[in-house]
Amino acid sequence: MQIGIVGKPSSGKSTFFSSATLIDVAMASYPFTTINPNKGIAFVRVEDAGKFFNVKSNPRKGFIVEDDNGPTRFVPVELIDVAGLVPGASEGKGLGNKFLNDLSQADALIHVVDASGMTNSEGNICEKHDPCEDIIFLEKEIELWFLKIIENNWEKIGKNPEKELNKKIDLISQSLSGVKILREHVEKIIKKLCLEEKMLNQWTSDDKKEFAKLSRKLSKPIIIAANKCDLPTSEENIEKMKKQFPELKIIPCSAISELALRKANKAKILKYFPGWKKFEIIGELNEKQKEGLENIEKNVLKKFFGTGVQECLDEVVLRVLNYIPIFPGGTKTLKDKNGNYIPDCILLKNGSTALDFAFSLHTDMGEGFIRAIDVKTKQVIGKEHLLKYGDVIEIIFNKR
Repeated sequence: MQIGIVGKPSSGKSTFFSSATLIDVAMASYPFTTINPNKGIAFVRVEDAGKFFNVKSNPRKGFIVEDDNGPTRFVPVELIDVAGLVPGASEGKGLGNKFLNDLSQADALIHVVDASGMTNSEGNICEKHDPCEDIIFLEKEIELWFLKIIENNWEKIGKNPEKELNKKIDLISQSLSGVKILREHVEKIIKKLCLEEKMLNQWTSDDKKEFAKLSRKLSKPIIIAANKCDLPTSEENIEKMKKQFPELKIIPCSAISELALRKANKAKILKYFPGWKKFEIIGELNEKQKEGLENIEKNVLKKFFGTGVQECLDEVVLRVLNYIPIFPGGTKTLKDKNGNYIPDCILLKNGSTALDFAFSLHTDMGEGFIRAIDVKTKQVIGKEHLLKYGDVIEIIFNKR
C-alpha cells in the first residue's frame, strides 16, 4: 500500500512527509524545493491483539505505545511525497507530467492545503488566496492526467469494440492497470455511466471525461490535510472548505508542530507519540523552546485536539481505503521462534477472506490452504470466511 502526499508548492507537503516519517527532506518557503519524490515509512494506529490475550506484543515492524487506553500498535505504510503541482500540471507545466507519473502506484492521496491562504496557486507568498481553489485545481489536474492516459490507450482499446461486457471490462482494466485502475473500478464505472451496451469505439469524449473523473475517485481517493491550521487566517478558511466540500474529509493540521514534537521526543526533551493530544516535558528547555511548546499546546493541541498528521494517516488507510488489522497467530502459542508475542500485523481490505489472508502471508499458504482457525474463539473457519477487525488467525496448509 502506498499513500501519496500531494499539493501545490509551499503548502507544507514535505514538512508533512517529514513529520510522519522523521526523514529529513528539503523544506523551504519557495516553489519546487522537492524535485525527485521522497519515499518513507509512516504508521497507522490500530488496537493491538495482545490486549485480548493479556500479553505484550513484540512487533517485528512498527511499535507499541502504552497509554490510558491500553496498547496501541503502530503499523507501517509507505508514503510518497511528490513535487508541488500547479495549474496546468497535466499539460506539463512545472514538470507536472513527471510528478503525476510518480503517483501512479499510490492507493490514495493526502492533499496538503495551505489553509492560511498566504500562498498563491503557484506557491508564492501572497496576502490572500482562497484555499478552496487549490482543492478544485488539484482534483481537476489529476482527472485530466487520467483522461490523457485513457486517451493515449484508447487507440488500442478502440480497435477491440467488444460487445461482451466482461471482455470490455478486462480490456480497459488491463490497459489502465499502470495507474492502479482495477477491474472492480472499471466495472463500477461502466455500470454507473450506463455504458454496458455501448461499443468501445462509440464512446464519446464526454464518456471518457466522466470515466476519468470516476476513475480518479475510485482509484485515488483524496482527503484534505488543512495545513498551517494555527495561523490566524486558517480557522475561517477551514470552515469555508468544509462548507464548500461537504463530501471531502478535511482535517485541520499543523505539520510543523508535529515535526517539532517528534524531534523533541527523539531528543528526549519531552515524551510524545504521534496522535497524542498532549506532551510531557522530561528534559531541560531554553526560553525559545518553552515559548514554542506553549504555542503548540495552546493553538494546536488544545484547539484542534492534536496536530492532525496522525489523524490524516489513520483516516485515509483505515476509513477511506477501509483496511483492517489481522494478526497471524497459533492456538498452541502466540510466540514466534524467537519468543516474540504476536510479532506481525497485516493490513487487509475489509471484506477479505481467510484465503486472502493466507495468500498475503505466503503464496504456498494460499495454494496449500486446508483450513484456518480463529485463535480468539478456537473455531475452525473455511477459506471463504470473512475476517473482521483485530482477528488473530492461524492458517493450516499443505507444506510442499
